[in-house]
Amino acid sequence: MASPATTRTVRPLDGLRAEAAGPPGGRGGPCGPGAGLVAEHLRLLGAATDDTETSGFVVEGAGFDPLVARTAWSDAGADLTDEATVQAATGIMAVHGRRDGGPRGIAADYAATATGVLTVQGVLAGLLAQARGGQVAQVSTSASRAGLLAVSQYLAAAGADEGEAAELAPGGPPFTSADGTVFELETLDPGAWAAFWRVLGAPEKAVRAGWRPFQFRYATACAPFPEALHIAVRQIEWERIRYAAGVSGAQVCPLRSLADRGIPDAPPWNLVPYEATYPSGATAGSPQLAGGPLAGLTVLEAGRRIQAPLAAHLLGLLGAEIVRIEPPGGDPLRGMPPACSGISARWLALNRGKKAVEVDIKSAADRRRLRETAAGADVFLHNWAPGKAAELGLDHEHLAAVNPALVYACTSGWADRLPGAPMGTDFMVQARTGVGEAVRPAGEPPAPSLMTLLDVLGGLLGAEAVLAGLLLRERTGNGVRVDSSLLGAADVLTAPALRRLAQGGDGRRPTGFRRPLPTADGWIAPTDTCAPAAAAYDLRGLPTVEALAQLRTHGLSATPVTADLAGLHHDPRFGGSISRDAHGAPAVPDPWSFL
Repeated sequence: MASPATTRTVRPLDGLRAEAAGPPGGRGGPCGPGAGLVAEHLRLLGAATDDTETSGFVVEGAGFDPLVARTAWSDAGADLTDEATVQAATGIMAVHGRRDGGPRGIAADYAATATGVLTVQGVLAGLLAQARGGQVAQVSTSASRAGLLAVSQYLAAAGADEGEAAELAPGGPPFTSADGTVFELETLDPGAWAAFWRVLGAPEKAVRAGWRPFQFRYATACAPFPEALHIAVRQIEWERIRYAAGVSGAQVCPLRSLADRGIPDAPPWNLVPYEATYPSGATAGSPQLAGGPLAGLTVLEAGRRIQAPLAAHLLGLLGAEIVRIEPPGGDPLRGMPPACSGISARWLALNRGKKAVEVDIKSAADRRRLRETAAGADVFLHNWAPGKAAELGLDHEHLAAVNPALVYACTSGWADRLPGAPMGTDFMVQARTGVGEAVRPAGEPPAPSLMTLLDVLGGLLGAEAVLAGLLLRERTGNGVRVDSSLLGAADVLTAPALRRLAQGGDGRRPTGFRRPLPTADGWIAPTDTCAPAAAAYDLRGLPTVEALAQLRTHGLSATPVTADLAGLHHDPRFGGSISRDAHGAPAVPDPWSFL
């Protein structure tokens, strides 16, 4: 069996350097969105970089042709110039604000963070294409495309043939105990949900009515369950609540502060090359790579929910053939409403274009068939629960035995970095890592966003890690084990706030930060630099167009807030870039452009 290489540290970008390409600055800002993250990740992956704040990098050296990476706030023609305006236009503010009943900006730079990760993906994909005989000279992306990708599931649901499965209305966790502990609750089991609340003496009618909105909060970004549930926990001390979770099978996690987390001491992913090598040319694809940088490569994906399916979706957009491993009868989420042409719109947002094979992983014969299939694949990607792959005989050591060229990727909740951590789901990781504090400004109680921030960012980091693994094996002849996690995503998202804290500043943004301004017929979002001055004007009696004009007369910039995601199809800020797939489901544009 293959074993981890321990004699040397090899990174996919060793021998390369990344330098500023062109003058510093991106459209409407002092640097390109996510530029600092791009430089940091290229450095972690082995490239020599400087600290220049720039909207473009040129990566070259070690036998590669120069590859230029450019990043901007928006594509040509869209007047989106910073994080606030991108969040407003792409619908991020609308989704993040559903629990509160109106659009709210995310206090962390979420769109810029996603853009930085997508840019690094583009660099890795371009270099991989060169290593496989293709010609890629430039890759570009924008924060507006990153924002649309982040809300793609919500956009798909808004454009479906039928209504939502659960009500879109204000409400949701976290909860507060009698002694002031603010906490998240998690369970995927309706029996555990009911048992938890019964121990606490909550009204039976409220318990029954609360399960469906709680269950669908991942899809709707809100959970309007009965107020009686909040009232019930406010009368009970934290230790009793912990007891109720323990005996019911539910899990609870107190919200941690950013100060509790501290500066992370690990990169957001881990790459471990293995000693076993594969025959030269075993992974060579078409030298033309006409279908994208990953054309000719095959990815087996055994993913659930969002994180792993999104990572595989991005690899598919780059040209890889994606084969989903689904249980007998198919993925049950295919039927999750709302539907387009009979298929879940949300499922299509992450899984359109993938092939599927049904495998019963409880069957020894099917597990053997899966190992045989992995023998001809380039990537095996899953987000199974910790220990499950080893239990099934489908861990890296088992699959590397039949395919030493395999890039084996696991996208998890905690990556085994926090012993005793709770269930590794989006909202629990947000609670445990201080994200709930970072995404809301001072003056608002900390609360994890009900938009699946970490599942999406975790999927982006998972794809980045797989691309790094593919490039590493191309350069070394070794298969690679790749690990990424929601914890890594939380570390990346909160890194700027944690740095401010470490320097003696405030990790949270000031009161009112990224709070849109109401108009007579909607909302507008000033740029971050103009927001303090714009807040002095009462625009509630003016239509949005006139409100924007009034701010312009004072030299202030703002953009309309997208409140209804269905309107994005015709929004001139995106120039018709949102299309529909063969099922009629909305599809956002690819996040990169390659030359």
